[in-house]
Amino acid sequence: MLTRIVLATLPLVPKQLMRKIASRYIAGETLQEALARLTDLAQRGHPGIIDVLGEGIADEREARAVAANYVEAARAVAAAKLDCYVSVKPTHVGLTISEDLAFELYSLVARACSGLGLFLRVEMEDHPTTDGTLRVFERLRAVHTNVGIVLQARLFRTIDDIDRLAKGPLDVRMVKGIYLEPAAIAHTDPIRIREAFVQCVEKLVGRGARLSIATHDEHLAASCIGILRANERPADSYEFQVLLGVREELWDRWKSDGHTVRVYVPYGPDWQAYSLRRMRKNPQIVGHVMRKMLSFR
Repeated sequence: MLTRIVLATLPLVPKQLMRKIASRYIAGETLQEALARLTDLAQRGHPGIIDVLGEGIADEREARAVAANYVEAARAVAAAKLDCYVSVKPTHVGLTISEDLAFELYSLVARACSGLGLFLRVEMEDHPTTDGTLRVFERLRAVHTNVGIVLQARLFRTIDDIDRLAKGPLDVRMVKGIYLEPAAIAHTDPIRIREAFVQCVEKLVGRGARLSIATHDEHLAASCIGILRANERPADSYEFQVLLGVREELWDRWKSDGHTVRVYVPYGPDWQAYSLRRMRKNPQIVGHVMRKMLSFR
C-alpha cells in the first residue's frame, strides 16, 4: 500500500528531490556528465551503452536535431576510446512522423558510428510502433552491418517476429519489456513473461544471433546461461546488459563469473519522464525513493 501511495504521488515530488533521486539512474543532463559516468564504469571493467533520453518526437526539425546529438555523442565516445555503443529509440528520430524519416536519421547515425568503429542499437517501444520499428530495422540491416534490434518477451508476437526477421547475421538485445501492454496482446503474469523470454532466447541462440541478455533477474539469467552453455556458445557471442544504478551486486557477480556486463547509461534534459517510468516499474527503485524522501534535506 505504501508503495502504491509513493507511486501515485511521484509527479508531485519537487524537481530538486527528483533530480537527487534520479542521479543514481541517470548520468546527468549533459554529454560531459554521461562521458564521466561511462569512464568510471570502464575503470570498473564495464563497457557501456549511451542513450539520449527522449521519445515521441512529432516535429521533423527536432528529430533531426536529436540525430545530430547522437552523432556528437558517438564522436565523443570514440574520442574518449570507450567501449560503448549508441542506442536510439525510433520515435526519438521521427518514426511517428514517417518511417522514411526514421530510416534516414538512423542511417545518418549508423554511418557516423560505422566510421568510428561503433555499433548502433535500434530500440523497441510500445506495441503500436513495433511493426514500423521492425521494418526500419530490416531496411537498415540490409545496408549497414553495425546495427542491432531490441525484442520484448512480453509481447505474444515476439516469438514469431524472430522467425520473420531476414536471414543473416543478427544482434538482439532481449528484454522483458518496460511498457505495460494490453492483456490481449501481451503476457501480464511475471512467470509467463520469464517463460517467453527463455523461449525467445532458445530460438535466437538456435539461429546463431549474438545476444544481449538485458535483465536484473538472476534466476532468468541462470536459465539463459544454461541455454548458452548447452549450445556451446563462446563468451564473446553474448553479454549481460544492465541499467545504471540497478542491482550492482549482480554486475560484480556476473563479471567475476566471466561474463561481460554492459551498462546502459542514459542522459539528457528529459530525465524526469524516464525516471518516473523506471520507478513505476521497479519496486527496488521505489524503496530507494522512499528512503531518499525520509533523509532529504
